[in-house]
Amino acid sequence: MTTDSGLRSAACPEYEALLEEYLGGELDAATAERVAAHWRGCASCREALERASATSRLLRVAAALPEASPNFARTVMARVRLVEDDRAARARFWQPFVSLGWRFAATATLAVGILLVYSAHWGGQPQPNIAAMRPTEARDLFSPEPARVPSSGDEVLMLVAENNHGN
Repeated sequence: MTTDSGLRSAACPEYEALLEEYLGGELDAATAERVAAHWRGCASCREALERASATSRLLRVAAALPEASPNFARTVMARVRLVEDDRAARARFWQPFVSLGWRFAATATLAVGILLVYSAHWGGQPQPNIAAMRPTEARDLFSPEPARVPSSGDEVLMLVAENNHGN
């Protein structure tokens, strides 16, 4: 028998409706015997019975699983708190470095701001030309006047008298 969706029905419609009651043992003896005799002779109904019995076995196994203990929620929450505490401990380790980084960034931002204000306010004014002054030579460091060669004996005497005070 083919349905609109193109799937083949696994069992005869009148016996397919009795599968659940048959597997649960809810049918009276006469009806149960009549249904069992039909399923022995009909291959598609037998296949549907096998699939239904496998499904009911899975449901019985699933129903037999133990329920969670009363302390289950408390145990799970304790494990969650342990993981959160571990994460918080890692965050406390890195917190000083993060704080130092923020302070460094704030200081650098402040320094850049001060430099920008200085450049905008005083940067356009001309500075005194220091390079225009007379360069200093090594001999200027030891004598106040540049050395001149004496032209006469009197100048030699005067030079010696000035430097040694006549000694």
